[in-house]
Amino acid sequence: MLFGDQEAIPIREKVQVAALIESLNKQIPVNLEGCAAESQAEKKFVTEADLHRPGLALAGYVKLFTFQRIQIIGNTECQFLDNLSPDKQKEAFSRLVSFDIPVIFLTDNNKLSSALLRLADDRKVPVFRTKMETTRFMYLLRDYLEDLFAMQTMLHGTMVDVYGIGILIAGKSGLGKSEVALDLVERGHRLVSDDVVMITKKSNVLMTSATEMNKHFMEIRGLGVIDVMSMFGIRAIRYQKRLEVVLELSLWQDTEKINRTGLDHDEVEILGTQIPLIHLPITPGKNITVIAEVIAMNYLLKHYGYDAAEAFQKKVKKHISEKKSGSDMPRRAVEYFEGDFE
Repeated sequence: MLFGDQEAIPIREKVQVAALIESLNKQIPVNLEGCAAESQAEKKFVTEADLHRPGLALAGYVKLFTFQRIQIIGNTECQFLDNLSPDKQKEAFSRLVSFDIPVIFLTDNNKLSSALLRLADDRKVPVFRTKMETTRFMYLLRDYLEDLFAMQTMLHGTMVDVYGIGILIAGKSGLGKSEVALDLVERGHRLVSDDVVMITKKSNVLMTSATEMNKHFMEIRGLGVIDVMSMFGIRAIRYQKRLEVVLELSLWQDTEKINRTGLDHDEVEILGTQIPLIHLPITPGKNITVIAEVIAMNYLLKHYGYDAAEAFQKKVKKHISEKKSGSDMPRRAVEYFEGDFE
């Protein structure tokens, strides 16, 4: 197995509500402001990335109420409350905050009456408000929480961005992974991480980055550690990149399977996600850097619907089916050679 057993661990198991709100206001312009029980935010914790809109709970059905999630109150919930009498409003909202809710977010600049906010204070349920539209706020918040609670692992290899395609160069130590990456950087491509690559799974997409220790640094055997950003500039590095192809380097004598046509497509599983895998045996004189560039360009062609291996196979099959009697030699690509004078 290329990477062996991968220990997948969550980045966090829980996050403090107060820390979450501080991070949201800093990282995303949501401008959350407190409405009730703000001090309780330091004692409350979010344990999952899913969100919930408590319309049914306000209406009285709480059998399947996922109270442990962040509760989002938008236009629908607020209009429902507004159509109730003051006593019914208190009854519905009191039912909601009787559960151990981590936090309630009011969206689209909606407001709750002072009587309902006092209920939240009494029940120690933090309530915060944002002017952002509900759908956009939920999208940004869910994406941020997915990152906080994402599964991650560490792999041995070198991650590079080649023509916008994220390639993880893998293989045994000493095969020249870092040297290939250095050559790619010199040719204008970008380094993400050398030697140790952090893999984070977000919405079935694998995102890669360096660790805090090895960010921008690269080890070249015989030379030592170099700082790629200081040497080649900001254009030579990336903080993060999506993983799209794994390139496994191996010695020729250790390579059991060599793909000659490109019709066979191998994959490797990382954090439950299948990633295209290319086995590349190395021999003296083979230009791995150029091959890595070709791998990236070939991936782009396939992404846009053109597979060279399949196109060639179709031409071969067509030639076999239309083969004329007599010579089996295929026709040349040019009907007439014009004079070629230099």
